[in-house]
Order: sequence, then structure tokens, then C-alpha cells
Amino acid sequence: MGVADWLRGGRSSASGDDIEGRSRALVVRQNEYGYDAFGLSRDHLRTAARLASWLYRYYFRAEAHGIENIPASGRVLFISNHSGQLPYDGLVIGMSVFLEPPQPRLVRSMVEHFVPTVPFVSYLLSRWGQITGTPENCRRLLNDDEAILVFPEGARGISKPFSKRYQLADFGLGFMRLALETGTPIVPVAVIGAEEQAPAINLRSIAKLLGSPSFPIVPYPPFVPLVPLPVKYRLYFGEPMTFTGDADDDDEVLDEKARAVKHRIQSMIHLGLRERKHVFW
Repeated sequence: MGVADWLRGGRSSASGDDIEGRSRALVVRQNEYGYDAFGLSRDHLRTAARLASWLYRYYFRAEAHGIENIPASGRVLFISNHSGQLPYDGLVIGMSVFLEPPQPRLVRSMVEHFVPTVPFVSYLLSRWGQITGTPENCRRLLNDDEAILVFPEGARGISKPFSKRYQLADFGLGFMRLALETGTPIVPVAVIGAEEQAPAINLRSIAKLLGSPSFPIVPYPPFVPLVPLPVKYRLYFGEPMTFTGDADDDDEVLDEKARAVKHRIQSMIHLGLRERKHVFW
């Protein structure tokens, strides 16, 4: 397929996916100016979704399995493995939940605290519905029955060395405390493909100077992972998991519950890797 055909495919994808209709079907608590309490704009989201749908359908050629496990409504925490230097995995998960189910949903990603310090990024992320990952922000959205995406590995996951691909780093416990406090079901998500999108080494000394969790260098121009390799993404949505208990329990108690989610995702990753024939198709 030539570049022109690919671009034409991207345009037809946006139309075929009915971005306009799915955007209107989203539940957005906007004010008279068209923004919600976190700065989300349906118009900005619609524009971003057109580009993201092309990346989802034609660049990453994403497959989604277990779509029936995505709740059509109500609060939910999507908990996923994290990798790839830049968060294209979050984009692909968000577009899957927006494009694939009969009822589209908006996924709010919990972004790292350093991300909003990048010029223009804070403005765009808020317009697209993404928020800084604080417990208070997450609590407010869950109480409004929103869908939240959390990567419990945090920066440890996205900046892991290539030699440790598909090996989950330790999970933080914040997501489990929020799930228990708000009575929110957890949908585990396994992402296959992101680990190979930007094989890199991290220059930790430069990262420390810049105040970022990593400074990745890839072995091809432009040597920073701005443009990922066109790997094929495969997503696996597991059955919802529910937990009971006290959100203020000791870390040891919560860690057992968090490890149950981690083990579920790791087993889904193993399944996805066994089914995969090639990184790029």
C-alpha cells in the first residue's frame, strides 16, 4: 500500500468509525462554554480522535480482544502494563474503548506529574480529557462514574530496558486504595506491541538534569522516540475484578490484592505473546 493510499485509508477510517456520532454519544458534563470541570472540550476531543483513529487503525493496526468485558457505563478502572518510552499505549487503549464497543466511552488517563510541565502539553491534555494523576482527581472522576486508565508501574514501566520487555515492574498501591474506597471494578488490560515500538537506552544522568524520569535514546534518527516503529498492537481486556476491604489497610494487605491484578495481567501478556506471530503483523 502506497503512502497516498494509506492516507486515504486514514480519512475513510475516521468516517467509517463515525467519530462525529461517537463523540456526541459520550457523556460529558460540560458547562455553557463547552468545557467540563477538568477542561475537556468535546470539539477538541473530536479533532484528536480523528488523528488517533488513523494511528489506531492504520499505523498500529490494533486488534482488541475481550471488548465484551468493557462496561457500557458506570465507574471503572482500567489497569494496564506500561511500556514504549512514550505513552502511545495509553492512546491505543483509549481509542479501543472509544471505537470498538457498541457504546463508546471516554477513558481518562492518569498522566505523570512532570508531563504538564512540557510547553503546550498541559493545555492539550486537559482539552482531550486527560488529567494529572492525583488521588483527588481520580476520586472525583470515579464518583462521577467515569472510566480511568492507570498504569501502576508508572515511570518504571515506560522506561524499562529492552532486555526486561513484558516483565512487569512493581505495582503502586494507589489504584487499589481508590478501587476499595469508591467500590470500583477493575478491568485488567494487557498490551502487546508497545515494548518494541521504541527500543531504547536511558541516559539517567541527563534525565536527572532535566527532572524527568528518563531520557531515552533510540538507535535510529532522530534518536529520540518521537516517532514509534509501526509495530502491531494487540490489546486484551480481561474480565472485571472486584475487591472488598478497607482502603486504609496496611500496605501488606493491599499489596496482596494488587499482586492479584498484576498476575492476571502478566498471564494475559503470556497468552498474547504466544498468539503473536510477528512484531509487525
